[in-house]
Amino acid sequence: MTEVEARTLALSLIPTSTEPLTLSELENYLAAAADLLRGAIDQADFKAFIFPLMFFKRISDVYLEEYGHALAESGGDHEFASFAENHRFAIPEGCLWSDVRERSENIGQALVTAFRGIEKANPDTLYGIFGNAPWTNKDKLSDARLSDLIEHFSTKALTHVAVSPDVFGQAYEYLIKRFADQSNKKAGEYYTPREVVGLLVNILDPQEGETVYDPACGTGGMLIEVIEHVKANGGRPQTLWGKLYGQEKVLATSGIARMNLLLHGVEDFHVVRGDTLREPAFFDQSRLAQFDCVIANPPFSLKNWGHVAWASDRWGRNEFGGVPPTGYADWAWVQHMIASAASATGRVAVVLPQGALFRAGAESRIREHVLKADKVEAVIGLAPNLFYGTGLAACVVILRQNKPEAAKDRVLFVNGESLFRRGRNQNTLEDEHAAILLKAYQGFDEVPGLAHVATMAEIESNDFNLNIPLYVDATDDSEQVTLEEVLADLEQAHYEAGVTRTALEAELAEWGLNI
Repeated sequence: MTEVEARTLALSLIPTSTEPLTLSELENYLAAAADLLRGAIDQADFKAFIFPLMFFKRISDVYLEEYGHALAESGGDHEFASFAENHRFAIPEGCLWSDVRERSENIGQALVTAFRGIEKANPDTLYGIFGNAPWTNKDKLSDARLSDLIEHFSTKALTHVAVSPDVFGQAYEYLIKRFADQSNKKAGEYYTPREVVGLLVNILDPQEGETVYDPACGTGGMLIEVIEHVKANGGRPQTLWGKLYGQEKVLATSGIARMNLLLHGVEDFHVVRGDTLREPAFFDQSRLAQFDCVIANPPFSLKNWGHVAWASDRWGRNEFGGVPPTGYADWAWVQHMIASAASATGRVAVVLPQGALFRAGAESRIREHVLKADKVEAVIGLAPNLFYGTGLAACVVILRQNKPEAAKDRVLFVNGESLFRRGRNQNTLEDEHAAILLKAYQGFDEVPGLAHVATMAEIESNDFNLNIPLYVDATDDSEQVTLEEVLADLEQAHYEAGVTRTALEAELAEWGLNI
């Protein structure tokens, strides 16, 4: 079969529908695909397989959709329809979805071949985007299971006509959250609850045309929220094209972030894989690149982060108070973000564990240096157990290169420890809670039991300790724990104890021991 015949056949095989897919239909379709992996793949690894397949199906269907439009425009000229100018991405011969679908053996290898062919044909936009999941490992993914997965994806068209970028982007975010809920502990490595993301973005308030940088971008949620924020405020998100930057250490996660932006319809962005603290990707000769907004939820208290090299950091990040401790990279992230913020307009929002606010030693010296430089604008405490993988309470620290006159030599403290909805496994920051915190930040004033504006002299009297209860004590008694909540917590504790005991018994059985 010639390539023309193959693409004509592939075009005819795309399912047709008179109505576009609804968000609910698309979510159910994607969730069902993930369910096909149960029993073969650890739930924490679902994303490394489902997202590349979904993206492959989308760009293949869109390519054929574009091919069909070009055929109609040219009166059936297949050579014209193949021109690169008619396509967002190039898909080489033998690398369409339909080419893989024809295979009944060694399907994993066929997928890898198609992925690498597409990446090679689009080096500036798709290089490395499909990650490095073990598709050829038949112990994990047999040909039969892969065939079932591909046939499931083949039941619906993922063209632009069938699924708009907005709907696809929302479904993609739904799937990221679904995987985060299922993997829980590991999800903290790549996912930030969207209500927290929204709070950070609303505080920074990025504007049309501004540059935005996330040095620990995970799956790209912060950058996506920036686009939504500009759009919701009547701005043109296209003014952000080429001005969104992110770096992510994990290959598969950085690929998911790039897919996320592309599926949301973002035309131009810069997301790269790499270790930000050891090898920052964005720089201009002898200094780090500068951005209007710098936003991140970096890994809490990261160990083995490059402590030794920081003492002679070529980018001068250690000038902001010295070298953080070996086992706590929290203030290294802050130092990096300050160095990356534009001197005139730069503003920073970073999520940290609350321990970073009061731990002694090297961190205390860095806090003192940053405070004396008058960079800290606000410290906002969050409720415990909001983040995947940790029950600890976190905080949001807001820094500015140039604080407003009313905020100079002052720091706003907000205690949001009681603002949450209790959940069985995890608490939730609801929209109304985020709105209270945002209003407190914007008001920059005294609110009994919630907010306090501390002078630098007051902070110095506390040895530059930023522990929030030193400045504002949340005395709201309205958050009473109900009997139902206590029973739910007890039930969950019993369940977790049972899971732990089962795992322990299995481990001991391998050694011929019994409890």
